[in-house]
Amino acid sequence: MPMLKRIASITALLTVAATSFLASSQETVRLGTPISESQLANFDLIAQPNGNGLPAGSGTARQGKAVYDARCAACHAANGEGISAATIIVGGDMQSEGEPLRTVGSYWPEASTVFDFVRRAMPADAPKSLSDDEVYQVVAYVLFLNGIIGEDQELNASTLPRVEMPNADGFIDQSAIH
Repeated sequence: MPMLKRIASITALLTVAATSFLASSQETVRLGTPISESQLANFDLIAQPNGNGLPAGSGTARQGKAVYDARCAACHAANGEGISAATIIVGGDMQSEGEPLRTVGSYWPEASTVFDFVRRAMPADAPKSLSDDEVYQVVAYVLFLNGIIGEDQELNASTLPRVEMPNADGFIDQSAIH
């Protein structure tokens, strides 16, 4: 019995010490730097299919070619054919017998989703470095390469949501399924 009392005492002492350590460490840990409301305002806007969240700006494929050549072609190649399977953005077929090739032209259901992805993640070596006009221009160029829009069709917050994507009906909205 004396051994059980000793183990119980040690366990109680360790519990008190651990609780005290955790409480004091939670009070003193300060990670990161606070940001202002203005810095947070444009941090993670989401461009929705209906156009909500799309910023001001505009662009055509003709304008987008220069931006694409300078900022995108290194990974996606001159005509969107990619330098690897993961960087192909033109062509594709979701109805193929083999593994489907998912590209902007064959897979993406909404043009706003393309815009949102380019705005947040591209170019891969400098995400979020394109201006809103440059994003509209690059998206217009990529849609043009896929035969979805004309070279001089202007994309902006009003016209982008009206672009009809080839795979618009190929997705099932999982958000409504409970």
